[in-house]
Amino acid sequence: MNRMVSNALKLLAATALAATLGAGVSFAGQIEVDTKLNAYAKTQGVSGNLNSIGSDTLNNLMTFWAEGFRKKYPNVNIQIEGKGSSTAPPALIEGTAQIGPMSRKMKKGEEEAFEAKFGYKPTAIGVALDSLAVYVNKDNPVNQLSLQQVDAIFSKNRKGGAAGDITTWGQAGAKVAWAGQPVSIYGRNSASGTYGYFKKKALFKGDYKDIVKEQPGSASVVLSVTEDTAGIGYSGIGYKTSGVKAIALAKKDGQPAYGPTYENVLDGKYPLGRMLYLYVAKQPNKPLPKMIEEFLKFVLSREGQETVVKDGYLPLPAKVAQKQLDLLK
Repeated sequence: MNRMVSNALKLLAATALAATLGAGVSFAGQIEVDTKLNAYAKTQGVSGNLNSIGSDTLNNLMTFWAEGFRKKYPNVNIQIEGKGSSTAPPALIEGTAQIGPMSRKMKKGEEEAFEAKFGYKPTAIGVALDSLAVYVNKDNPVNQLSLQQVDAIFSKNRKGGAAGDITTWGQAGAKVAWAGQPVSIYGRNSASGTYGYFKKKALFKGDYKDIVKEQPGSASVVLSVTEDTAGIGYSGIGYKTSGVKAIALAKKDGQPAYGPTYENVLDGKYPLGRMLYLYVAKQPNKPLPKMIEEFLKFVLSREGQETVVKDGYLPLPAKVAQKQLDLLK
């Protein structure tokens, strides 16, 4: 599992995971939020304008959170723009946004630019878990791949160690009628945090092939794979539809492959599990502006995490959510 998620989820190892399971998290069917999550307590004096600029992956989720928050505070106006994680740091620096959703952690250069402006580092609040899924068309017979195979499909470098390029579905394990079918590859553009995360983790920091058909958003990737029987693409699990299937992934050739389920993300079996973040400019030892603080408390509450599930993503266990709330102090 990647370091971003594993650092946040070390709390869930061994007894902590057992405690979480006992707290009402269900893996067998419908995902349930941790019953130990706090209910949101409405307060007074919350009003004004809140701007959010950043991740496309988090765009729908931010919209749902904003709708829920506005029901509690009708005098709050929230504007949301989701064109990619790389748009979040400059928006925070320029002051055009108070919240910067990102599907990856800020890069060193982004953090340094922020610190040069404000004199302190940005604060990353983990708000949901995601299993970054590799999608194929629902009729595709391939059900699993290793990361080395994924790399051989998407990357020109094959830094994962695959012996050769994968250009047909037969090379990926498909039989008979599918064997000679060329693989049709879809991805995101470079402004996307998902593009960067996939490049780092699935392409082993290699370069995408020139034939990858870049799409403007996660929904576009899934739609493209739905309409192209030979298609393959990647996006957050929250964008899954009936027209595609999210295949199981193995960390290495010959190892067991695991699907992008909540359980597999929590225990680190699924190799593309990740944390999703909302970045804010919080001065050390000083509270955030009330509206921003309350919005984040709402997001990390039981109601906010129920919204995570409704949007198809994975909720934070209570102990992880509390760690994020502690960052607001």
